[in-house]
Amino acid sequence: MTIRRRFPLLCLFLSVVALRLAAEDTVKIGMFASLTGREASFGQTNHRGAAFAVEELNAAGGVLGRKVELLAEDTRSLQGEPATVVKKLMSRDKVVAIVSGTGSSAALEVAPLCQAAGVPLVAATATNPRVTEAGDYIFRACFIDPFQGTVLARFAGHSLKARRVAVLVANGNAYSVGLAKYFREKFTTDGGEVIAEQKYADGDKDFRAQLTAIRAARPDAIFASGNYTESALICKQARELGLSGPLFGGDTWDSPALVEIGGQAVEGAYFSGHFSPDATDPAVRSFVERFTRRWGSGPDTGTSLGYDAVMLLADAIKRAGSTEGARIRDALAATKDFAGVTGHITIDAQRNASKSAVIFTVRDGKFQFVESVSP
Repeated sequence: MTIRRRFPLLCLFLSVVALRLAAEDTVKIGMFASLTGREASFGQTNHRGAAFAVEELNAAGGVLGRKVELLAEDTRSLQGEPATVVKKLMSRDKVVAIVSGTGSSAALEVAPLCQAAGVPLVAATATNPRVTEAGDYIFRACFIDPFQGTVLARFAGHSLKARRVAVLVANGNAYSVGLAKYFREKFTTDGGEVIAEQKYADGDKDFRAQLTAIRAARPDAIFASGNYTESALICKQARELGLSGPLFGGDTWDSPALVEIGGQAVEGAYFSGHFSPDATDPAVRSFVERFTRRWGSGPDTGTSLGYDAVMLLADAIKRAGSTEGARIRDALAATKDFAGVTGHITIDAQRNASKSAVIFTVRDGKFQFVESVSP
């Protein structure tokens, strides 16, 4: 074969090699989050925190000498969409790991897929314990609902002095059902009584029938275990019906949209969370200042957990010295006392994050720190 005939083949070969090298030029991390739809506020903050983490990693030289690339997909707050976008991230984009920026139901949908493919998944905000039960490639950066339910039960009994509590549950929502279960178990074990339990569906807007039944039971407080959108409306309608006792919920209340939707009705309400921007820890203060300078507003739970999930994953890749799935998995499992902005994280035998929780209240439309509770 002449040199002239060989030249096109050589060019083709070099082009293929160049494309492969370019594909390997970055460490690709996938993310799925509710960037649009009814859960968009929480998904967008998760994504913003993850994106900020990638910016800071790259400014510091990346991971393993390579830039980090975040490939984010929108689940549109729809059931079934998380599985669709994650399949694409794994098969087409060839990501080395995935971050979940959604609630528990979406993470439960995706976890078996990541386990089967051997692609590590780090859930930023999915607190249902069944998420990591999918297998040894599934981890989380947040605390789990058995701990959160215990924290809320103690807070209701000790701080609110409530002995009779009514519970509102989003039926079919894995997070809401699980959190209500763990709350009920601890609260009743401690001598409290759940005197009424009412159910609704995600997306409902009218809760007056459930609240009227609750009003007849005369509770000391009301626990709404669902997402911020429905919970804010529950607060508004509870006050309209004359229910004046304390209202409280879980970490899905930690969104600016709670106040935007609920307005004056959420004043004095309480909820559990993962992160306080008012913490005095120098590392947290520095993070708050850097984030605010970059985005023009301070971080919340979603942004801080999205940030920690990516940083936890990057730390594992560095310690693994590889982007191979099994080695990342082993490094994640060995994580001890990782200094996250949401607290020091140790991954336990069930691949859950052992860390503290925070209780907030709403004051003048702002989230105010009340107390911190350790595991």
